[in-house]
Amino acid sequence: MSQDWWRHAVIYQVYVRSFADSDGDGVGDLPGIRSRLPYLRDLGVDAVWITPFYASPMADGGYDVADYRAVDPQFGGLDDVRALVDDAHTLGIRVIVDIVPNHTSDQHAWFQEALAGRNRERYIFREGVGDQPPNDWESVFGGPAWTRVADGSWYLHLFAPEQPDLNWELPEVRAEFRDVLRFWLDLGVDGFRVDVAHGMVKAEGLPDIGHPDQLKLLGTDPLPFFDQDGVHEIHREWRAVVDSYPGERVLVAEAWTPSAERTAMYLRADEMHQAFNFHYLTAEWDRDALRSVIDSSLAAVAPVNAPTTWVLSNHDVQRHVTRYGGGETGVRRARAALALMLALPGSVYLYQGEELGLPEVLDLPDEVLQDPMWERSGHTERGRDGCRVPLPWTSSGPSLGFGTGGSWLPQPADWAKLSVEAQEDDQDSMLSFYRTALRVRRENPATTVGLDWIDGPDGVLWFERDGIACAVNLSGSVVELPDPGSVLLASSYYGVRDGQVLLPPDTALWWKL
Repeated sequence: MSQDWWRHAVIYQVYVRSFADSDGDGVGDLPGIRSRLPYLRDLGVDAVWITPFYASPMADGGYDVADYRAVDPQFGGLDDVRALVDDAHTLGIRVIVDIVPNHTSDQHAWFQEALAGRNRERYIFREGVGDQPPNDWESVFGGPAWTRVADGSWYLHLFAPEQPDLNWELPEVRAEFRDVLRFWLDLGVDGFRVDVAHGMVKAEGLPDIGHPDQLKLLGTDPLPFFDQDGVHEIHREWRAVVDSYPGERVLVAEAWTPSAERTAMYLRADEMHQAFNFHYLTAEWDRDALRSVIDSSLAAVAPVNAPTTWVLSNHDVQRHVTRYGGGETGVRRARAALALMLALPGSVYLYQGEELGLPEVLDLPDEVLQDPMWERSGHTERGRDGCRVPLPWTSSGPSLGFGTGGSWLPQPADWAKLSVEAQEDDQDSMLSFYRTALRVRRENPATTVGLDWIDGPDGVLWFERDGIACAVNLSGSVVELPDPGSVLLASSYYGVRDGQVLLPPDTALWWKL
């Protein structure tokens, strides 16, 4: 496995509950992932990132951890982790696991002690203001960020009440998590995706925010519970831990920040290796918007010599086929967006099922919704379940090949034609395009950290890097480009006339220079 692999890797996110179910209970598990590793090898990914599989009461799909050194029985056991890591490494795939340091489950032994009045300093407990919470912070999932306990004091939870926030000012908390990292590194994992890496440290004094948009990063100043500078000391401690292990283990920050420049602070040489580029994920399908975010992303990381990451979907956002318009338009744009993303210098993240062209499931019945956001918002926010529906592997069966039983969220009937089985031998399918595009990227790697923009027709995003060119037509109408001759990749069919390429709307083209 190559050195500096993380600078140019393609990393595939597995949402463990929805990838593959080995025992027929309707919930994905570690043996299910292990059984599908050859599929990921054939797809052409370099690493897999697996969402939390730790012991958990599942108030937030596993992001409420009751024991950081144990596997929840519905997902398997520690031997399953070892076998999965060993098989992945044999296939040339690295394994990144989630770590959830901002909060624990309310069922964690530490919090149970805190409720009994012992060692409360591990969490953030405060006295209220009369009968009101200590401040005006609101939970990401809706409602107050504080819950009152029997003795009248309040504890902080930026997410669900079942997810009490840890006090990262306490040395004991820091020492505990350094030990947790070592536990999994000793087992063989290749790194960690750090959940809420921007939220572990809160502003001194826990000040009121005083405006209704507290969860929106407005302006350039970080909010009292987002992106505080104190998190960087913690990340430096963690980097020292992973650097003490061989084989280039990595840290990846989930860091929601106001700007690309703030994100780059997480990527200094002694901190994280990567951070998710949410500014790119949220960019509109528009030439100027995409060019602006690409420029700002590359410029921000240049001073810290870090790679930019590119991502279109994950387990917390609406799938991009739907976000880009849905239907045929959404699929065309998704194909073009993949070609564009793979042409850019840096590392790429794929979310399970995007290689099948899966749309967001917008019509899940109310009674099956499990995201805590649904209840916490008073049934006004449907939450993230629509992007977490289990994958279709076959064109028939009780859960389209996900498992021998049903699936924890119902799959749309028309997903049968989007299954791996249905697309496997179709050269025009989204799956085939992903496999081709990833192969072309491996054959034409980005060895530089920048690119050169080329002036072209209005609405066309066109750049060159490392001996290739990429052009994407976002204009809404057919445009003409000089016939490049040696085409490497096309996201959709195009025409050639009188020495000119006729590039349709929402189409991307790569060619050799």
